[in-house]
Amino acid sequence: MSRYSKNTQASPQTQEESLKMAKATQRPGQTKEQTKLIAQGIQKGIELYKKQQKERARELNRKLKKVSGQLNQLNESEAEEGQIYQQYIYRQHWLPWFLLLVSWLGFAAFALLV
Repeated sequence: MSRYSKNTQASPQTQEESLKMAKATQRPGQTKEQTKLIAQGIQKGIELYKKQQKERARELNRKLKKVSGQLNQLNESEAEEGQIYQQYIYRQHWLPWFLLLVSWLGFAAFALLV
């Protein structure tokens, strides 16, 4: 016994949509049987479209998972490398040192003059 049957029943919403579309495009003198056949064709088209969209979504999810997995691996390897080779470089601004030098020179000049 197979899990999925080949003759799947369409949802009632799809049947209603296809019948509305068939009636909207109905020509004068067209029989109910012809309209019903057109509705079935539209219904098959809708089902095919939905299948294609589901397949595209699955494929996109697979690609996203693959890329996110690669991205996670890359981030983990960078984090490991970053912990090993990480160095901190502190750079001080020149202004405080300049002010300190000027103040010491000012004190020295004041001490020599007094």
